[in-house]
Amino acid sequence: MKRLAVILLPYSWLVALFLVPFVIVVKISLSDTELAIPPYTPTLDFSQGWEGLKSFFAALDFENFVFLSTDDLYWKAYLSSLKIALISTFAALLVAYPLAYGMARAPVEWRPTLMMLVILPFWSSFLIRVYSWKAILANEGLLNQFLLWIGVIDSPLTILNTPTAVYIGIVYTYLPFMVLPLYSALEKLDGSLLEAAEDLGCTRFQAFWLVTFPLSRNGIIAGCFLVFIPVMGEFVIPALLGGSQTLMIGKVLWEEFFSNRDWPVASAVAVILLALLVVPIVLFQRNEEKQREAEG
Repeated sequence: MKRLAVILLPYSWLVALFLVPFVIVVKISLSDTELAIPPYTPTLDFSQGWEGLKSFFAALDFENFVFLSTDDLYWKAYLSSLKIALISTFAALLVAYPLAYGMARAPVEWRPTLMMLVILPFWSSFLIRVYSWKAILANEGLLNQFLLWIGVIDSPLTILNTPTAVYIGIVYTYLPFMVLPLYSALEKLDGSLLEAAEDLGCTRFQAFWLVTFPLSRNGIIAGCFLVFIPVMGEFVIPALLGGSQTLMIGKVLWEEFFSNRDWPVASAVAVILLALLVVPIVLFQRNEEKQREAEG
């Protein structure tokens, strides 16, 4: 009985906070647009029971999904989000790997402090941290003032409201999600393996590439998934730092819900986005299972 309760608890959580909201979103995506509150006319009414279900299937259409395929804005937003997510994930990996490696090779007494510094940004509001980058990247911001002061540039750089600002904001915001799994993998590395590789004639770089990097693969995969999946649906960072020049599906989704108030189309956008993210989510879960089996 206790075992059954332990199993049912997480599944009940998933059903209540994922499956039920997803069913509601799918229901809205199959509805008709209407200027009302809520701004749609449902084609499926659960209160009518079996009769309502039969009438729903009789009148079932996917006009909102068809509309998404006919408008270039949406598929361009999906591709743009995919591009930004891939580049941001790779950039976060390039920044996070040296940090995690340095943390793992630091003296044991320093590691908790370094870990605290990595997670310290989470102690402040996500929105405040993103807004702070507006003050840093603006034409009269701290970054341009510093570069002008040291004589690197003669005139302010235009960084804010460009894709570059979006990449900076995403990498900064999601960097801890990349550092932590990398650190976890690198900390467990047996130093004697590197010594053995050097004794066999490997240089330090060869030992790193042939021993350290392969053994940290699980951390790399986990970190990349933890960054890529949420970045695909990101809308706060492109809205605040990217301006109108940055097209991401999360931003389009927000505008459809709150600006255009076209809930059926917005729900269809959300359903397709979730369908696209199912593949990396499943791959991430399989990687976690393999890692647990290897450790067990």
